[in-house]
Order: sequence, then structure tokens, then C-alpha cells
Amino acid sequence: MFKKKASGRPSEYTLFYAGDIHGSEKCFRKFVNAAKFYQVDALILGGDISGKALVPLVENDDDMVKARFLGTDHILRNEEEVETLKQAIRFNGFYPFEIREEKLRELSGDEVSRQSYFDQIMADELRRWVNLADERLGEQGTRCLIMPGNDDEVFTGGVIDEAEYVVNPDLRVTDMGPFQVLSVGYSNITPWNSPREMTEEQLDVEIQRLEQDLDSTRPLVLNLHVPPYDTGLDYAPELRDDLSIVGGSNPNMVPVGSRAVRDAIDRLQPVLSVHGHIHESRGSVQLGRSVAINPGSEYNSGVLRGVIVRLRQDEVVSVQFVSA
Repeated sequence: MFKKKASGRPSEYTLFYAGDIHGSEKCFRKFVNAAKFYQVDALILGGDISGKALVPLVENDDDMVKARFLGTDHILRNEEEVETLKQAIRFNGFYPFEIREEKLRELSGDEVSRQSYFDQIMADELRRWVNLADERLGEQGTRCLIMPGNDDEVFTGGVIDEAEYVVNPDLRVTDMGPFQVLSVGYSNITPWNSPREMTEEQLDVEIQRLEQDLDSTRPLVLNLHVPPYDTGLDYAPELRDDLSIVGGSNPNMVPVGSRAVRDAIDRLQPVLSVHGHIHESRGSVQLGRSVAINPGSEYNSGVLRGVIVRLRQDEVVSVQFVSA
């Protein structure tokens, strides 16, 4: 229930939402720090947490470490230089890992072992992030939901589930103060064949399954990674079959969001619906009584794009887009 102020009016509940940080440790740390900086009651990280590439730091028999990063060859002569390059790699959303030259050669010839090795590196990095969030936010008492998205590998949710304080809300209805939050981190089908995609029919079935767990007496927030179709929150460059961009440097923008998500918002009319997935479509839109939001993403520049939403009972009081 809402606490009452002296005036008798329900108090406000404030959340910070961001998504699509794609492995940028700088953005993740900004996300965790947003709780204290913006003085919010809750944080939601709405999917696509993981990075997309690994960068080996290869140690040879001379104990020299070599790496190729962003088109530049690096020769690292001491631990300080190694740590400096690791920080730069993480800043850009990639995963650094140290490996002996002979081990790298061994992995190059064994696809199964190589994938297992790389998955473990990504899982360990995410586990380190989750531990950081547990420590910081548990002390502050800030509610924190972190959900995998379509670009996150299947093991990602299991790593988040290990947390003591942070909650993985994916494919569940969870609590956030006076609100109930229905969350789905999967996207509709994309041209990229990402790890966690569903057909529109599957998304519709999954959302309707979760609806059975809703309490009709409590205000609802939808936390759905993919934005609703043709709402201005889902416009991305049109692609040809070969994945080249129609229009080149002046791309033709088309809606690529989910019809199942749009139907869910129209049907459930949540007080708020938060989304990510489409980096180019930062904005908010009114859909009936619901406010739907996509803060966009600029993770590759180390910029965390997010939105602060102030809620009072069953209404959105204010929406403030921020970049840090």
C-alpha cells in the first residue's frame, strides 16, 4: 500500500529505467550509482546486458602480452599496462581475458570447448557486476530488477538468479513497492538470429500466461524488452536481405516492434510500460491510459541513457529523460 503524507495524498514512487548497455561496465556502474544520484526508489535494467565480443590478451613464452583491440596491436610489458587495456576493453562493452598462446591455439581448433570457455568468461564478468549491485544497492535498500534481453545468452538469467538482493524478473510477475511488474525479456524475431527471440504468437501466449498471476487491485507496470509496434518507440533502419541499410547514410526508418506487446498494452492498460531494444527510438508515447517509454541507448560512447519516472498510485506524474 502507498504511505500517506500529512496532506493525506499518496506518496510518490520514483524509478529509474535503462536498458541495452551491451557489456559496457561504465554504463553498468552508472546504472547502479543512479539509485543514490537520482534518489529513486527502484532501478530497472531492461535487457541486453551482455557484450558482443571477447578480446584475448595473449601471453607468449617471453612473458610478453599481446592484444589486438579496435584495429590496434598492443604489446603490454607489465601488469599496469595490462589492467589499463582491460579497462579500455570493458569501457567499450567487450570482455578482456588473459590466455596463454598455446591454449588459444588449442581452443581455435575445438568449437565446442571454445564456446564453453567464452561463456564462462562472460558469466564470470556478469557475476562480478551482480555482486557489485548486490553490495551497493542492498546497503541502500533500493529495489533493483535486472532482466536479460534478446541479445543475452541463455545462461545470463541463471547468473542473475544467484544474486542475494538483485532480482531477475524475466517471465514473472514481481513486486516493486506498491506496483506489480510483468516482465518479458525476449524480443520478436530479428534479422540477427539473437539468442532469445520468440514469434509474435509465442510472445502473446507468454504475456497472457503471466496475466493469470496479476492482482486486479494493484497498479501494473509492464517491463517488456521489445517496444510496441508502430508507436514511434520502435523505428529502426530498414534492412535488405543482405542486412545492408536501405538509404545508406540517410536510412529509411520503419517500425520493427512487437504487435503482441502493443496488444498487451491496449488490453491491460498498465500505468507504465518500459522498453528498450531499439536504440534509435528514444521517447515516450501515450497509449490509452498508459505511458510507454524507450530511453534509447548510446552504450558504445560510454553514455547511459535512462529515464526517471515519478508515479503516484495509478498515474505517471512526470517523465524525465537523462544521460550520464
